[in-house]
Amino acid sequence: MSPYCASRFQTIRRHTHEVRVGSVGVGATHPVRIQSMTTSDTQDIAATVQQSIALAEVGCEIVRITAPNVAAARCLRDIRAQLAAAGFAHVPIVADIHFLPSAAMEAVEHVEKIRVNPGNYADKKKFAVREYSDSDYDAELARLHEAFSPLVIRCKELGRSMRIGTNHGSLSDRIMNRYGDTPLGMVESALEFLRIAASHSYDQIILSMKASNPKVMIQAYRLLVARMNEEQMTYPLHLGVTEAGDGEDGRIKSAIGIGSLLLDGLGDTIRVSLTEDSVYEIPVARAIADKAMSLWSLGAGLQTPPPDQIDPYHFNRRPTQTLALAPKIKIGPEHAPTVVTRVALSALANFKSQIPLPKSPDTPHEGLLVPVNTSADLSIVAASVSEWSAPGRFLVLELAPSLTPAELESTIPKFLPAVLLREFTAADSSALAAFATLARRHGHTLAIAVTAEDIAALAPALVALGDAALLFTLTARLSSLNSSAHPLGRTRSLAAALHTLGSRAPLWIRNTSATAIKPDGSFLSRLLDASFLIGGLLCDGLGDLISIETETDPVRATTLAYNVLQGAGARSSKTEFVACPSCGRTLFDLQTTTQRIRAQTGHLKGVKLAIMGCIVNGPGEMADADFGYVGGAPGKINLYVGKTCVQYNLPQAEADARLIALIKEHGKWVDPAPAAV
Repeated sequence: MSPYCASRFQTIRRHTHEVRVGSVGVGATHPVRIQSMTTSDTQDIAATVQQSIALAEVGCEIVRITAPNVAAARCLRDIRAQLAAAGFAHVPIVADIHFLPSAAMEAVEHVEKIRVNPGNYADKKKFAVREYSDSDYDAELARLHEAFSPLVIRCKELGRSMRIGTNHGSLSDRIMNRYGDTPLGMVESALEFLRIAASHSYDQIILSMKASNPKVMIQAYRLLVARMNEEQMTYPLHLGVTEAGDGEDGRIKSAIGIGSLLLDGLGDTIRVSLTEDSVYEIPVARAIADKAMSLWSLGAGLQTPPPDQIDPYHFNRRPTQTLALAPKIKIGPEHAPTVVTRVALSALANFKSQIPLPKSPDTPHEGLLVPVNTSADLSIVAASVSEWSAPGRFLVLELAPSLTPAELESTIPKFLPAVLLREFTAADSSALAAFATLARRHGHTLAIAVTAEDIAALAPALVALGDAALLFTLTARLSSLNSSAHPLGRTRSLAAALHTLGSRAPLWIRNTSATAIKPDGSFLSRLLDASFLIGGLLCDGLGDLISIETETDPVRATTLAYNVLQGAGARSSKTEFVACPSCGRTLFDLQTTTQRIRAQTGHLKGVKLAIMGCIVNGPGEMADADFGYVGGAPGKINLYVGKTCVQYNLPQAEADARLIALIKEHGKWVDPAPAAV
């Protein structure tokens, strides 16, 4: 299969042709464009115009508005006119179409772009299981060609653009029966529509492959680009994690999916889909785009990449040896990644008062990283062993380069089994051997901080160590993505170098920073950095330990680390919520409903709940949720188990209790722990 990007180790922007969305150019040499969607009833023209203006004023470059029927599509004419009269003629409108070609044919007369969902457009989704012969399949494609061609022809006549927006959970029965609910099925669904458009010589199309699971979303986009490369297609991409949810979780999931693709050079326009007022999506999307675009200039001069053992189209954890870091903590491919928390040396003297533990037992301090600069520092740590020692906790000593094995020899035996972390350069072969001997003699693990470039020089020493208890990490500060290095690429290079060496040592992903986590806007930057770096690598199957390092707020850093693990699907510490961002089709208040249900069910570790405003974003879009809470009619809720509706038209006042009863019936309910005093 063709590679999906020019390099997985440098940021080289993918070449695309330009698509014009009104006056806004997308792809080619244009910057990443930011878009969002109104949440008002489209037929409430005044409210929709007001929301569109509010979005434009905070930096939204393209506004999408739902057109669920012909009547709503007709309203787009007046919305377009009033938006122009208010001074926003330069802001293009996208009509969001799902089931009705008739609504699309009306909307195309009034707006600059049409979005269609291949799984819903001209297809009736019944979740029917049947076998399609080749002739049956060809007949379906002929029917699709007849249904879709009028819209393509009219877009071409009027100079409109289009987005073919595939969603993971709303694939047609035809696709589901041949390809399954897979990234490949998502790609084939889009290609069916692309081929129809190409038959009419129409290429003003942008593509998207959205899913609520960042791993699925990433794999689908990679596969799409690989397939397009084989057919010499250069369509721009719109990136988004659909139904990401709200708050920190929604921002993390969006940044993992969007950020990792942008760093691979993929993506020309983005939306961050939050279950919040749409204006709050824009600063997050802007920050994601700016971080990624800051690296695009590094694309000049493609370097010869190292051999990459990762299959980017299928998720697999990197195979490693298993290490026991504490009686209750093991790391390796059969174990969820472990969290390391950085703490100040001064805080160890009174651990319980100066390092408050998180309230949840599912987000503990597991590894405590302490910087050690002198032998006197080691004595302080040794005196505090009883404060921090526990079967589910281990200590990491970050050793200054000036410390020698001889200085450590007399103090190290006082510690329980620990991880000794030290930086090694190409000239440190003898030091590496000495520290490995020290660690092995006292039952410790040696964490080798090294660059991929230095591994070749250290190879003889590493090979001589054999199966010693080793793990690897990088030394550079990776929280600033505005540096001269591609942070994901550097860690991928380290993993590739270890593969070449034949090493199966675990890998520790560190997100370090000299900047403290603060309770202001700067936290968003730290959150996005951690999501890009840690989340992106976890979705590649890399990472056995992770850390987000700051000494000023270890509890918040630890919580963020667990939330990134949850967002990447690497470790579950709480309920997973799939919640759509609301639009004019929504049949109840998504924000208050999501918050209310979260308050009652947020303790259900390993359970995935979908809260969807309407049937369009219902059983299909919530794909892999355990339970669904879906708007069926105004004031009425349908409850789902997986994709099966089991209770219809419940009054919303009763729906929360019925949802909890349903979870209990399926054996997935536990009572919440008593509130911490």
